[in-house]
Amino acid sequence: MSPVPAAEPADSPRARVTKAFALRFGAPPAFVVRAPGRVNLIGEHTDYNDGYVMPLAIDRALWIALRPLAGAQVRAHSLDYNQDMQLDLRSPAHGGPQWSEYIGGTAWALAQAGNALHGWEGVLAGDVPMGAGLSSSAALELATARAFAAVGAWQWDAVAMARACLHAENAWVGVNCGIMDQMISAAAVADHALLIDCRSLAVQPVPLPAQTCVVVLDTSTRRGLVDSAYNERRAQCERAADVLGVPALRDVSSAQLAAAAQAMEPLALRRARHVVGEDERTLAAVQHMQQGNAAALGVLLNASHASLRDDFEVSSTALNAIVECAQQQPACHGARMTGAGFGGCAVALVQSSAAPEFVQAVSAGFHNATGLTAQIYICRPSAGASIVSA
Repeated sequence: MSPVPAAEPADSPRARVTKAFALRFGAPPAFVVRAPGRVNLIGEHTDYNDGYVMPLAIDRALWIALRPLAGAQVRAHSLDYNQDMQLDLRSPAHGGPQWSEYIGGTAWALAQAGNALHGWEGVLAGDVPMGAGLSSSAALELATARAFAAVGAWQWDAVAMARACLHAENAWVGVNCGIMDQMISAAAVADHALLIDCRSLAVQPVPLPAQTCVVVLDTSTRRGLVDSAYNERRAQCERAADVLGVPALRDVSSAQLAAAAQAMEPLALRRARHVVGEDERTLAAVQHMQQGNAAALGVLLNASHASLRDDFEVSSTALNAIVECAQQQPACHGARMTGAGFGGCAVALVQSSAAPEFVQAVSAGFHNATGLTAQIYICRPSAGASIVSA
C-alpha cells in the first residue's frame, strides 16, 4: 500500500471521497481504493479475434472511500451523481441509478465465481471522462472488486477479478465487450503499457520510451453507430476466419493472407488485412518500446490509424482531423484513433518536454478544421486497481 501523498489536491477524487466519507459517517474511512481508466496504445479490434492488445492505465481513476458493514448490505453514495444506492448481497437485483448496476453486477459476478462477499458502505467519485471510450465503467467495476477484496481480506488475483468484472459487464449490464478494459484496470503496471494476449490472457508489462508521454485526444464526438458497426465487424472477421480455415484471425500471418487473397471477397480481405496487420504491428511495438525507439513506435501508430481508417473503416471525420493535427506537430512521434471508432478519442505518443505546446497546437488546429472543441489529457501510465490507504 502506498503512503498518502504529501500534497493531495483538495479537489482530487481521492480527497473528495475521503472528506465526504468523514462528513457522512463521522469517522475516517477504513480503506480507500482506486481503479484506473485506460487508453489503448495499439492493437485495435484485435481482442475479439484472439489477438494482441497493448493498453495502458491512465492517471484518472474511480475512487471509493469505505468501511466494512456488518451484514450483507452495500450502501454507497456517488458524489458525481449525488445519488445513493443500496444492494442486498443475498439477493442482488437490478434497479436504482444506472451507475449502481456496475456495483450490483460486480457483486453478483464475484459471488458467482465463488467469492464470499462482506458488506460495506462508502462514497465514490472519479475523474475518468464518461462516454469518451476511456473505460469509466471498467474502472467502477474494478474499484468495486477492490472494495470487496479489502473488506474480505482477499488475496488480489488480477486475472480472476478481470474475468469476474467482464462477466458482470456482459451478463449483468448487457454490454458485449472483450476483456481488455477490465484486464488493464486490474493488472496495469505504473509507467508501462501492458501487452495482453487475448487468447491466453498472458500479460507482459512494456515500458514507454524515455522522454515520451501519451496524450489522449478526445474529439468530443460520440459513437452513435458503434453497436451495430461493432457487431458487423465482428461477424465479418468470423466469416473471414472461416474462409481461411482458422479458429480466429490471430492464427493467420500477412503472408498467408496474401496467398489466400484471391479466394476472399474484397470486403472480408480488407477486414482481415487490418486485424492480421494490427497483431503484427502490436508485437513489433513491443520490440521498439523495449529498445526505447519512440520514432519506430510512432510509425506503427500512424500505420494503425491508416488501417483502421481504410481497411476496417471505423474512423470518422473528426478522428481523422485530430489525428492529422497531431501528426503535423514536430513533438509527435505518431498518433491514431483508439477505441471502437466512429467518434471518441485518439491517442498520440509525444515528446514529454513539448507536450504543453503540442496540446495547444492540436487544440487550435482541430477547432479551426472542424469547429469542435477537443478535450486533451496528458497522461502518465498508472498502476492497476489498488488499496491506497487504510
